[in-house]
Amino acid sequence: MNKRISLRYVSLLFLLLMYACRDTAQTNSKVILLKPFKGLDPILTGNVYNRIKALYPNSFISLPVEIPNQCYYAPRKRYRADKLISYLHQHTEGDTVTIGLIAQDISTTKGKYYDWGVMGLGYCPGNACIVSTFRLSKNQLMDQFYKVAIHELGHTQGLPHCANKSCFMRDAEGGNTLNEEVDFCVSCKAYLKSKGWKFL
Repeated sequence: MNKRISLRYVSLLFLLLMYACRDTAQTNSKVILLKPFKGLDPILTGNVYNRIKALYPNSFISLPVEIPNQCYYAPRKRYRADKLISYLHQHTEGDTVTIGLIAQDISTTKGKYYDWGVMGLGYCPGNACIVSTFRLSKNQLMDQFYKVAIHELGHTQGLPHCANKSCFMRDAEGGNTLNEEVDFCVSCKAYLKSKGWKFL
């Protein structure tokens, strides 16, 4: 009788431990939140969201939000990407990574240039990045917007720029090389898999 109770107790304890581990794993898994700023075509937002969700199922999308006035850079009539990701960082809670999506031109400081126009910017690693459609080829907007988004998300996961010219993590070096990028390279893909990303 005591042996049977003991076995049932051990079984119950095992199940409780399994549940606790599973619950902890779910709690600690990162969430990717897409946050479009007002003025962006919702079709572009939806396309990026669907493609990111296919690679990282724990992805969600918010309603469009106003662009914060303090991020506007009046001398060049565009928005500071560094201020935008700082704003997103401040409004991101828990184990979430927020990617801001914007139609307006964005810029940051690069070397001797105080106001250098960029397609995107993200903390590496960190919990925020921003992507703009402004500098992308209009006839390939959907595909290029996704590639910049996945590039900046890669930075938030800790990936640096990659020397592989066909990798999504390639450094654009001031140009638009997006049509030459086809996928994450083997090394970058393996790194992202270790972070919970799904690849076929």
